[in-house]
Amino acid sequence: MLDCQILRLSVLGAEAPSAANRFFQYNGRPGNAFGPSIVTPQQKENLQAIYAMVAAVAMFSLMDASMKVLAARYPAVQVTALRCMLSMPLVCAFMAYRGKFTGIFKVRWPLHLLRGAVGIAMLSLFAYALKSLPLADTYAIFFIAPALVTVLAVFILKEKVSLGQWVAIFVGLGGVLVVLRPDGTNFASIAGLAVLASAVCYGISAIAGRVLAKTDAPEHVMFWVLTLMGVGVAPLAINAWVSIDWSLWPAMAALAVSGFFGQLALTRAFSMGKASIVAPFEYTALAWGVGIDWLLWHTLPDAYTLVGAAIIIGSGIYLVRRETEHAEAEHP
Repeated sequence: MLDCQILRLSVLGAEAPSAANRFFQYNGRPGNAFGPSIVTPQQKENLQAIYAMVAAVAMFSLMDASMKVLAARYPAVQVTALRCMLSMPLVCAFMAYRGKFTGIFKVRWPLHLLRGAVGIAMLSLFAYALKSLPLADTYAIFFIAPALVTVLAVFILKEKVSLGQWVAIFVGLGGVLVVLRPDGTNFASIAGLAVLASAVCYGISAIAGRVLAKTDAPEHVMFWVLTLMGVGVAPLAINAWVSIDWSLWPAMAALAVSGFFGQLALTRAFSMGKASIVAPFEYTALAWGVGIDWLLWHTLPDAYTLVGAAIIIGSGIYLVRRETEHAEAEHP
């Protein structure tokens, strides 16, 4: 709780006193903490965005748990194909409801094709890692993604990164090493390296998404990444296809529904609230991962995983804060 308050005050920065005066109101006059308060529209939107982010993380955690169940029975590329195919009817229905099929082919095809290719690699590697790693361990390693996005932004988008951000990146990488075990027993595990490679693919997709967001509608971006991933992974999946056991229909239904609603909630979260306030709640995935691991597979993370995750999360929150402050300085 104290860390949350420190983070909130850090985000407010120099405007903290005025924000506090706006927060505490009594009958329209400046009041104190003992009187009723009036929440400003921005605070209300931030709060709703936080709720949306927590819901999105919960949905994605359910999706990943479904992938882990399916990955125990099917090849990783088949799980990736199922992820795309099962969610597509819901995506198409949503786009038809929103009337967003207009202009669907007027998009930046090179970037969409790139996102489709790296998306296949990202999901396949992630599904492969889930076969042998608990959800909590997988999330802890994957949390390095914000640092990787910052690094890629330097080399691809030519963004400037301060010394503090570079320090945070290397601290985050140190946290990954802790999760992978400093004694060397798990350092070169194929599953752990697969998660790292998946995080790199996520970073590339995120950079491409930043560029696409300037010209293409969000619905078109979501539609084409699923479509191109499904079309691209189909030939790979057919060669190793295992007949579907329909007794696993609850996992497949959960995969379709959670993936779709998770994406909607995530989009709503970042469209309503400030990124510096909303993004850190992505890390609640670790709590969901620990809970699901304990409930379904009766496993709990060890001390190395928890310490490493804390290091990675701390560096990620710092990077999110700095990036948002930089964006607001350029575009107040």
